Amino acid sequence: MSERVAVATPVLTGQVVRFAAVGGIGLTVDVAVFNLLLAAPHAVHGWPMIAKGVALFAAIALNWVGSRFWTFRSDARRTDVGREAAEFLVASLAGSLVALACLGFSHYALGLTSVFADNVSANVVGLLLGSAVRFAAYRWWVFDARRAAPPPR
Repeated sequence: MSERVAVATPVLTGQVVRFAAVGGIGLTVDVAVFNLLLAAPHAVHGWPMIAKGVALFAAIALNWVGSRFWTFRSDARRTDVGREAAEFLVASLAGSLVALACLGFSHYALGLTSVFADNVSANVVGLLLGSAVRFAAYRWWVFDARRAAPPPR
């Protein structure tokens, strides 16, 4: 086994574990906000796509903080935080579009319109597929150590 692979494996494993922990907290926020909005007749009741969008933005903000300061802390940029945040948002939205696509397909194309069906399509199937997209984008684009700016002298 090459030295690079031997070193990368524990790092990657640690990042996956921390990513899952941060994602679990983000998922809790996402699901809670989504269901609160679905249950609130004065808010977005009957509009699951809007409820999911609001919930996703709340979770994305929380996940950026967790990813920056814990999951990928050794690779986070010391400068140009704005660009990092913008790239994180783009990567998160790409993964979130997967969850929205699953919800939209299930709800509108398949006619599975119960709250349970909406949750399974968005928060189980969409979450798993979207998480794979997000992890890859965060690790190899947003927080790629080769792109991190050197610390100021």
